[in-house]
Amino acid sequence: MLPSDAASAPSIRVSAAVIRDVDGRLLLVRKSGTTAFMQPGGKPEAGETPAETLVRELREELGVEVDLADLRSLGVFRADAANEPGHSVVADVFEVSISDQTPVAAAEIVEVRWAARADAERVEIAPLAAENFLDG
Repeated sequence: MLPSDAASAPSIRVSAAVIRDVDGRLLLVRKSGTTAFMQPGGKPEAGETPAETLVRELREELGVEVDLADLRSLGVFRADAANEPGHSVVADVFEVSISDQTPVAAAEIVEVRWAARADAERVEIAPLAAENFLDG
């Protein structure tokens, strides 16, 4: 549950992925100039659906190819934005498997990591992931 001020904060619409490895860890990325690890994904371009946004972002940020049919919608989630103080993110979240591919940092991504709940004590994890998806 979010604090009442988070629900009224200016929002940023994004698409985000829930990608897990065989151990149930969540794939997280860190963008250039930021400290928080977050789920892969990003903001839509004009005319894109949330699913199309995620397919494009996974290709651009991680070199991972997925089809629209591979995405399973988990719904829309709201959380405090990790890198924009006073804002919230509203995320269309999709689960997808990339078991046959290896994600590689590209574009604005500078670090990729697989994270479990225990990692939240050692690294900064964005509220969307920490509050909703870190536990497998």
